[in-house]
Amino acid sequence: MSTYGNLFRVTTFGESHCASVGAIIDGCPPGLQLTAADIQTQLSRRRPGQSNLTTPRDEKDLVHLQSGLEHGVTLGTPIALLVKNEDQRPHDYSETDLYPRPSHADYTYLEKYGIKASSGGGRSSARETVGRVAAGAIAEKYLKIAYGIEVVAFVSSVGKIHLPSTVAPANHDEENDEAQDALSPEFRKLLATITREEVDKHPTRCPHVETAEKMTKRIIRAKDAQDSIGGTVTCVIRGVPAGLGEPVFDKFEATLGHAMLSIPATKSFEIGSGFRGTEVPGSKHNDAFVQREGGKLGTTTNWSGGVQGGITNGEDIYFRIGFKSPATISQAQATAQYDGTPGSLAARGRHDPCVVPRAVPIVEAMASIVVMDQLLIQNSRKTAASLLPPITTLPPTMVMPSK
Repeated sequence: MSTYGNLFRVTTFGESHCASVGAIIDGCPPGLQLTAADIQTQLSRRRPGQSNLTTPRDEKDLVHLQSGLEHGVTLGTPIALLVKNEDQRPHDYSETDLYPRPSHADYTYLEKYGIKASSGGGRSSARETVGRVAAGAIAEKYLKIAYGIEVVAFVSSVGKIHLPSTVAPANHDEENDEAQDALSPEFRKLLATITREEVDKHPTRCPHVETAEKMTKRIIRAKDAQDSIGGTVTCVIRGVPAGLGEPVFDKFEATLGHAMLSIPATKSFEIGSGFRGTEVPGSKHNDAFVQREGGKLGTTTNWSGGVQGGITNGEDIYFRIGFKSPATISQAQATAQYDGTPGSLAARGRHDPCVVPRAVPIVEAMASIVVMDQLLIQNSRKTAASLLPPITTLPPTMVMPSK
């Protein structure tokens, strides 16, 4: 469906070539100071036409707030917002009347609905994510003010070019169980200190200059060949309190994975040690506890990625998302028409040769929406429990020991 969330609910609307795209956000707490400028920053980071590494479609993506606030303050009622589509070219898609684009959603949408948008990708277009980014900016502002939570994403690979020190060197000796930390010291420092200002210094949104230049050349090479290339985005969420997430079907990493894999062009998601953690024995993989300043427990390592038993433990949450190479390319491809007739399709239109630079604010938005929703759920539970009289007869094994 087109709605995500339980208490912080986001419904997006619009297609690639319709009059406008946007969102309705229900559940935003009242009393939050909010202006269009708070939202515009992230929309401008997402918008097309930013550089020669992105689609040349020229959309300003100016947000228009319709309801849910007065005098710059949220009312607690649904916030409606929209962004006008101003640079559509429906005539660029006449070939898709006959051909479903390989690895695109043309064919599957027709199988599902029996009808589809006549041009562009319709709801499968990344244009739909405008509403997500706007909603995420609202969630993010609340999280920053109320909890000091920070969400920063960056490009960690393009094609076979990877950010150095993404992980410590893997051990390929099948008989040797020695394992370094899931993260190299350099990468742990990066996750702890990276800012959006650093990320945005380069058009690729990779915070390592030498690697960013290599990524640029790889994207340009795909673009010049009328082809495309994929990549990965890594995201860190700092300052999330312990206790978010449900223990079974709505584990924190499950809701996070759901949100990330709903983004167009995503193909993989891993949190913490991810797939590498499957190769490490428990004696090496376990995150030992240590007392932090203020008396709370923390962990000496963070293979878990800030989540244990589906519930946040207070450590930084970090994860990585894989984006496939964009499906729509201008290079001629041997394929078949809807009626099965063999043919060749060279798609027209304006499309990203690589989506990961513009995916960064989308990942940040969905991460913020997940944390916001989970915080409201946990706070409602704690508030309800606080209204009950305290119980002092429980055995020690059922409660947190006194300090």
